[in-house]
Amino acid sequence: MAETISMPKLGFDMAEGLLVRWVRQVGETINKGDVLAEIETDKATVEVESSATGVVLQLIVDQGTMVPVNAPIAIVGNAGEKVAAPGVLKVDAQKSETALNIDPSTLNAAPALASQPSTPTDVSTVKASPLAKKVARDKKVDLSNLKGTGPGGRIVRRDIEAALASGQTHDVGHLPPPPPSSSVILSHNDQTIQTTKLRQAIGRRLVESKTTIPHFYVTHEFKMDALMEMRRQVNAYLPDNEKVSVNDFVLKGTALSLRQFPNLNAAIKGNEIVQFGHVNIGVAVTVPGGLMTVVVKDTDQKTLRQISGEVKAMAGRAREGKVKPEDVDGSTFSTSNLGMYDVEDFIAIINPPEAGILAISSAREIPVVENGLIKPGYRMKATISVDHRVSDGAEAAQFMQVLAGFLEQPIKMLI
Repeated sequence: MAETISMPKLGFDMAEGLLVRWVRQVGETINKGDVLAEIETDKATVEVESSATGVVLQLIVDQGTMVPVNAPIAIVGNAGEKVAAPGVLKVDAQKSETALNIDPSTLNAAPALASQPSTPTDVSTVKASPLAKKVARDKKVDLSNLKGTGPGGRIVRRDIEAALASGQTHDVGHLPPPPPSSSVILSHNDQTIQTTKLRQAIGRRLVESKTTIPHFYVTHEFKMDALMEMRRQVNAYLPDNEKVSVNDFVLKGTALSLRQFPNLNAAIKGNEIVQFGHVNIGVAVTVPGGLMTVVVKDTDQKTLRQISGEVKAMAGRAREGKVKPEDVDGSTFSTSNLGMYDVEDFIAIINPPEAGILAISSAREIPVVENGLIKPGYRMKATISVDHRVSDGAEAAQFMQVLAGFLEQPIKMLI
């Protein structure tokens, strides 16, 4: 029986997505879990997987079309099966130029170098996705010599990969090298940089959060000596690519603590508070051009190795622009960790509609006083930001005390 594939919803505020490219065409066989298409949202380029096994019977929308969430995009079924579905949604050429800024002639074009040599171009002015610019810098590819196949002729990751595979790349050696570290730049010209869709989305979300949610903050300093020693012992038995981080312990401890405080694992909707039955911890990940939150489902029920492996895999996909819908959907409580940057303390803005977020700082070795004696010890500060419409300071403080019990006696997380 034929099954309709719909535009996925990635986050509560997503209303539509741009269908960038069909990976499979009509008549091709596809298995459940195979990539069917690539879509672009405010947050990332996402690979849409087929939810059915069979033959692609119909592609309902054209490449370059902006599609509302949950709208049908394709039909998969048995070979020869007759289906009744809407005709292919075409991109109106005039509308695409004004509203979507898409040149239909570029949608199926193969990436190629410009035939004529071009003058040196400032990379910041080239029409390319943030991920493409990062890959170009890493691989020393001159973006000014590439023709993009993305919407509106934008250069995307696959264009650079295709150029590298064909050997048709020019080194960016003609661009001025960065100044020596010893030189002092006294002045330079002003530079205007267009914000990315991701940065614009972050701005909208956080302005909404800070102007509509009454935040309050509670900070606690945790004794991390036992956790640091346990981490050392655990990692001694693990290969390099599976070693656990301090953040993995914090995620596990946070999830177990939330089980005791369901009012913080919640969201407010009008005059009601929805307390979630699952504890799905969102983890803020740095990606080119901004941040993205990946989600560890049922964090409280998973081992440290499972949490570590999932975070590594999802963060890798996020940075490569290959996130899956389930990677970024369903968070019930978020965390933001700046510990790798030697940060003593900071606060984070709540990710609506969630009730709270935990800002995690560095575990630092500092002089501490115990029983009147000064000795070295590991300490880490963390601050919880809470929606005052949902909870109060006393509950947040009690949550931090319970979290301290897990972090300061980490053996409790393994029982």
